[in-house]
Amino acid sequence: MEVNEFETYDIYYDPEGDFLEITLGSPPEKSYADEIEPGVFISRDENTDKAFAIGILSFKKRCYILNEILKRLNIDFPLNISCSE
Repeated sequence: MEVNEFETYDIYYDPEGDFLEITLGSPPEKSYADEIEPGVFISRDENTDKAFAIGILSFKKRCYILNEILKRLNIDFPLNISCSE
């Protein structure tokens, strides 16, 4: 995916639950989510199967996984997210 493919990006982090969610563009009307590995969720458009959101539980313990997931989905995300305290 090209960086400019999405007009908006939403980043939500819940520090109490240590949950990060990144939404790429506007969510579709119908979607579904897959847990691709324990605690890592990919939400997809039901019609196109295109990924539009990534959710990661226990993000601080495994923030490295975000770059792996973005690479696996071929998404060139325009921001660098770190989890240093």
